[in-house]
Amino acid sequence: MRELHFKDNFWNTDITCTAGYDSIIQHLNDGKRTCKEIEDFMKARAAIEEKYAKELLGLSKKVCGHSEMNTLKRSLDVFKLQTENMSLSHLHLAQTMREEAKKLEDFREKQKEARKKIEQQMDALHKQKAAQYKKTAEAKKTYEQKCRDKEEAEQNMNRNATTSSSKQQEKLYAKTQQAKQTAEEADRIYSQNVSLLGKMREEWLNEHVKACEFFEKQEVERINTLRNVVWTHLNHLSQQCVASDELYEEVRKSLEQCNIQEDIEHFINLRRTGDKPPAPVPYENFYNNQRSAPTRSLPTAGRRAAAPPPPTAENDPLYSTVAEPGYSLIRY
Repeated sequence: MRELHFKDNFWNTDITCTAGYDSIIQHLNDGKRTCKEIEDFMKARAAIEEKYAKELLGLSKKVCGHSEMNTLKRSLDVFKLQTENMSLSHLHLAQTMREEAKKLEDFREKQKEARKKIEQQMDALHKQKAAQYKKTAEAKKTYEQKCRDKEEAEQNMNRNATTSSSKQQEKLYAKTQQAKQTAEEADRIYSQNVSLLGKMREEWLNEHVKACEFFEKQEVERINTLRNVVWTHLNHLSQQCVASDELYEEVRKSLEQCNIQEDIEHFINLRRTGDKPPAPVPYENFYNNQRSAPTRSLPTAGRRAAAPPPPTAENDPLYSTVAEPGYSLIRY
């Protein structure tokens, strides 16, 4: 099947019409807008990833299982660590997306600058072609009018050839010659303008073909670039999914090492308070206790020991103590 190309399908029968060229330019402008939209999309997605990464990082710093111990604590520590690693992974993804968006922006600006020179050249040719066509049309109009004036002068001279005097015939002849010269001059100017318009048309045709080829090449590059950009974007997302699953797998491996019985025993050994429960509290009947209870004597208060006798000198009188036999309070 024969391939279609810009240079073969955007012509017009009217030499002053630029509808085909304008259609190409409109399509290229739409393509440039699409590049900007995808660029903005990727920047927005990068901002979302960055926000998500920062929130994950903050979440990984929060207390989670602080009071846990042994294997479950180790698993929860791995869980928090991998959450932090995932936040860093998403932060890296956001930076990668911004770099891809910057590449697309550079590509868009590069195409814009390359198109600018071609468009300026074609716009100038269109203006020159339109101006020369207008000038040629005016020259043609003047030429046709002068030709009619010449024919009218010749007819007038022929009608009065036998009825007018020789002097009048000379005037008619001079007028006819003047009209003939004017018509010839108009013919020359008209022919010159047609020739200039033909040369300008050839130049415009060549430049139009070149511009079409250039614009088609740009369009091929644009479509290919956008296709690759989106493809690469999706690859990055897929890689992020793989990286996330690898981080999740680390947590799963840690959870597999979580031993329930070991954690139970660890807690018991660390916090045990004893292995004997309290004895049952018996029922005690008040009356039974009164009848069966033995009479209890009041406890006697202990008496202080006797004070030691004071020291006596050799000639001091002797005193009796309470403990000595024969001691009496009665004085004799």
